[in-house]
Amino acid sequence: MSETKLTVGLPAGSLADTKRGGNLIDLLEHAGFPTKGYAQGGPSSFPLTPFLVGWDGRPQEFGSQLALGEVDVAIGGDDWVTECMLEYKYEYDTDIQLKKVLPLNRGKVRIVIITTKDLAQGDGDAWLKNVLASKKLVTMVSEMPYLALDWFKKKIDALGFSGSHGHFSVQKYKTPPQIEDGVLIYEPWGKTEAKVVSGAVDFAMEITQTGSAIRNYGLAIVDDVMTSEAGIWANPTIRDNPEKYDLARMFLLNLYGSIHAEDKVLVFFNAHKESVPTLMNYLKEKHLFGDEPTINEGVNFTEFSIELNMANKNLPLARVRYELAKRGATNIETIPLDSSIPGLDVIDF
Repeated sequence: MSETKLTVGLPAGSLADTKRGGNLIDLLEHAGFPTKGYAQGGPSSFPLTPFLVGWDGRPQEFGSQLALGEVDVAIGGDDWVTECMLEYKYEYDTDIQLKKVLPLNRGKVRIVIITTKDLAQGDGDAWLKNVLASKKLVTMVSEMPYLALDWFKKKIDALGFSGSHGHFSVQKYKTPPQIEDGVLIYEPWGKTEAKVVSGAVDFAMEITQTGSAIRNYGLAIVDDVMTSEAGIWANPTIRDNPEKYDLARMFLLNLYGSIHAEDKVLVFFNAHKESVPTLMNYLKEKHLFGDEPTINEGVNFTEFSIELNMANKNLPLARVRYELAKRGATNIETIPLDSSIPGLDVIDF
């Protein structure tokens, strides 16, 4: 048996929490990778799949760990991994190419630029032009300073201010400025909105789900930087190790199956031979099978199984079961799915 192992970065916090929407613990279990210790904050392990090694950490750190090969794959948000790649670019003049190899459809947030409502006049570009024209050194605050810097540089290039505001400095909140013109980006320990409301900075980049905290502070969103969600990230150099690459594809395929199965059920039902043509026409009309329906034929009855998406408002499960029964289906049984894998070609890595 091979001694090769795949090190998986497991994020602490809301993504793991079964009560806060991420629920990675159940997702991993449904994929065939139950964890031990993860729910308690670590140390985390995979008792049934010892070829996987859990590494407890924060999404803010996984980008660097992937770049260094400390972890092979990691679960993290687009925002934090992008922040890491940009930090390497701007501070260390180093290009690291990490790849998102599987979206997880959870942990969705918006990254936005916020300022006070009295300053947020006109569109976002008009607002920023006014700020740049009035101050040679503008200040902003963000927990993702290099993502903020990248946004700022693109904006001043587009607006024609790159010559006057091209310098930058990333510093801890309210340390003495190290530049005289350009953009000074403070990296805080939270409560970004309060710093904008108090006038301590000109504007900020904030992470939000609903925008409620921003509205509660009486602030306005003047630009959208990006949307972000959790996903599986990897360093493409893992391809250079065939055994690790194979383990990574196995890990991804089973996680895909678990995600693909969310909101899906398997419906079994029987039909007398004389009802089969009518039922087949209904299944075909509603596109309730792929290449062909799954059928087990007996002497007098035929058993069908079909996969349904419970979130489909155009074809609700209750209506389908009723229509099947009207056409002669009996013993209609509905079974939740933990995994549904269409085939290996769903993994593009």
